[in-house]
Amino acid sequence: MTQVYEDQTWAVRAICADTDPDALFVRGSAQSDARQMCFSCPVRIECLADALDSAMTFGVWGGMTERERRALIRRFPAVTDWWEYLNESDDTVATELRAGRIPRLSRRPAAR
Repeated sequence: MTQVYEDQTWAVRAICADTDPDALFVRGSAQSDARQMCFSCPVRIECLADALDSAMTFGVWGGMTERERRALIRRFPAVTDWWEYLNESDDTVATELRAGRIPRLSRRPAAR
């Protein structure tokens, strides 16, 4: 299966495509402003999957901060294809992300 980051054509449709990139690589409360742009973006899930698949460590991607993405990766260490998980999983976390909500992610692994 092709990973999202191998095909970057989605990026030209992103709301932030014409934004100063520095606006997405901020810290603290400024991240809240940066991520607001993401929630109305038509390619938010593609962006998030790309960031997770390519282990982006900085910035706001797909509406999630680096801390939130790390928590998601910790909670689901077996996921190797985030595009597939985010688009096809019926897991509560994936469902919430598709609905435009950022789920609370505990440090405990998900019950199986």
